[in-house]
Amino acid sequence: MHSETTVEPQAQTCPEPVHGAQNAFRPALLNPSDTEDEAALQALLESGAVREVHDRIDDQLEELVRCLWPGASLDASGLAAAATEACAGVPRRCYGTWVWYPWSGRLVHVLPAEEFRLVRTDRNRDKITRAEQQTLLGRRIGVLGLSVGNSAALTCAMEGVGGSFRLADFDRLGLSNLNRLRAGVHDLGVEKTVLCARQMYEIDPYLDIEIHPQGVTEETIGDFFGTTHASGLDLLIEECDTLWAKVGVREYARARGIPVLMDANDRGLLDVERFDEEPHRPLFHGRAGAITARDVRDLDRAGALDLLLRIVDESHLSPAMTDALGRIGDTLSSWPQLASGVMLGGALVTDTARRILLGAPVPSGRYYVDLEALIGADHTAPRALATSDHATTVGTAS
Repeated sequence: MHSETTVEPQAQTCPEPVHGAQNAFRPALLNPSDTEDEAALQALLESGAVREVHDRIDDQLEELVRCLWPGASLDASGLAAAATEACAGVPRRCYGTWVWYPWSGRLVHVLPAEEFRLVRTDRNRDKITRAEQQTLLGRRIGVLGLSVGNSAALTCAMEGVGGSFRLADFDRLGLSNLNRLRAGVHDLGVEKTVLCARQMYEIDPYLDIEIHPQGVTEETIGDFFGTTHASGLDLLIEECDTLWAKVGVREYARARGIPVLMDANDRGLLDVERFDEEPHRPLFHGRAGAITARDVRDLDRAGALDLLLRIVDESHLSPAMTDALGRIGDTLSSWPQLASGVMLGGALVTDTARRILLGAPVPSGRYYVDLEALIGADHTAPRALATSDHATTVGTAS
């Protein structure tokens, strides 16, 4: 894990043409105090491409004042005066950034980056201090697999865990994904990387997001992890279904000392592999033996299923998942997954990622936050925690 990573937003310097909006995923950031940006802004407004202008800069400035001086007692006129003072003589229209989202046709006025993030994350305090928030915004997170991973990426973005992201998935959004992805029918057919990046940029337009719409392959895995130390990942969230990629990215992560998190979306299973602290740790806590990514390429269907069951530990699967194993490809089209489990996984991954990136002691292991055991269990006879180096099951309630 890198000690410092400087993140610079990589937004477009001019608005994307209307005809290029279909595959756009990065907004244009326009500073009206800059002559070229002001000209681009005027051209955009005259182009007919803007469907909505959303300017709530006055409200944002008042929120900024309240965040900076929470103990101040200000009436409406005093608050307005303090907001004007915060602009330091810059006209309201020219203060901050106009953000152009070409995929939705929205033009949105927001505070400058530092003030925007201070206000947006103010309610995180002091669960996350401002100093910790700055540290987190300097980290780069990779997310591989954007069905389950979509929830993790969005929750990280909302919480301010990471300021730079690499998103990888080869798939497009299908109707059957809408049981667990926060998207709409108007998004069907959109690349999952593009969809996720758009959603994250609509939360924070100052993020730095790079997409890999072909997924991670032998040819692209190096680029995904970063070709230099400065561009490298600080943490990897792995949520893909491709066995070669699951093994291959762990080999890369271990060689580079990058921690890996995986939510399996069954019984609240969270895997933590601290390759940053244990450079020789076996992949998947040793459950897969000494298998390599090269070995995985030669597995037939039965061998691949056997490896997957060893990775997830078949004996700990939920009854529903166990029952599904023999029916996939027969009476079931794929693995069963629920939105509630995906959202829980996003929370588990984000909380754990935050603590790892801030240097808190989070050991490698397998952890279960099993809601069926926690809620509705026999509260008169609490279950003991089952703990080992490889598995911690949370199944008690009080």
